[in-house]
Amino acid sequence: MSIQYKVVGRTDIGLVRSGNEDCLHVDRENNVLAVCDGMGGHQAGEVASHSASQTIGTTFTHLRQELLADPDLVLDRSLPPGGELLVKSIRLANREIHNRSVADPAFSGMGTTVLAVALEDDVMSIAHVGDSRAYRLEDRQLVPLTTDHSWVAEMQQKQLMSAGEAVSSVGKNVITRALGVRENVEVDYRLIDVKPGDTFVLCSDGLCGFADDTEIFDVAVRANGDLKRMVDDLIRMANDRGGADNVTVLAFTIEETAESDYDEIAVLTLNAETPELLAVEDAWLQRMENYRHENNSEDTEVVAAGSPNRLLLVIIFAAFVVLAAAIIYLSTNP
Repeated sequence: MSIQYKVVGRTDIGLVRSGNEDCLHVDRENNVLAVCDGMGGHQAGEVASHSASQTIGTTFTHLRQELLADPDLVLDRSLPPGGELLVKSIRLANREIHNRSVADPAFSGMGTTVLAVALEDDVMSIAHVGDSRAYRLEDRQLVPLTTDHSWVAEMQQKQLMSAGEAVSSVGKNVITRALGVRENVEVDYRLIDVKPGDTFVLCSDGLCGFADDTEIFDVAVRANGDLKRMVDDLIRMANDRGGADNVTVLAFTIEETAESDYDEIAVLTLNAETPELLAVEDAWLQRMENYRHENNSEDTEVVAAGSPNRLLLVIIFAAFVVLAAAIIYLSTNP
């Protein structure tokens, strides 16, 4: 028996942005879920977040065994297969985004956060870079499973800033790590046990940047286990507060697990790649590009456009046009 779970995710353009730079990644076949929040302007940010999602999808769907078996593509720590592949795919995504930003001036400076989880047996690997967050929803509280890679979070960890000061800080949106901004990347990883009934929430900072953990908990727990309602209500809360950013929320509940011998691993930071390892990654990226070209395939369900909002705007505009035409007709034909 493999791990079983229910999952609902949605990404929304918000009320202010002209495009959606977030990308939601759902791969039920390989039990990989991710939230990516692009940056660098609408086009570049969207390219970066989609690139990260596509790379994760390709590695898990088509190159899993080869990547795990490559002796030159080594990690600092021994991890479960899903966790090892998650870290390798994130490193490859960073390298791909960085290479593209260097090669094409139109994408200079682009990047993306990534928060990805891999479920296997009775454990969940969590790997992240940036300020998208993972939470466990418990009966009385929301438990953070990640720590933001941001200037504000670092100031708080050094006890140089209080939680109250962090909320109003002018630098609260400055992140200190993202995919694509450097040629190599440090990835934070942890491994936790999961059991039937556990519920988790992943989100971009379009939610956690405008609501604190207590507020997110209050909305999530009121859904009473209805994942769709939970996701919709959390996105609605973000938009009710101005909708200034794209917002992505993914919620899932564990239903069944299979026993394993994996022990939990506390949060650790895997060192950035050496020049020798970067050369190995470049070779893998070329192989991936050849595979995509030959197969012209999308590997996972990826959601990135805020189409519901745009569709609503189109409908409203059409209604106004019809109403205006009716008024003109009635005024000229009494």
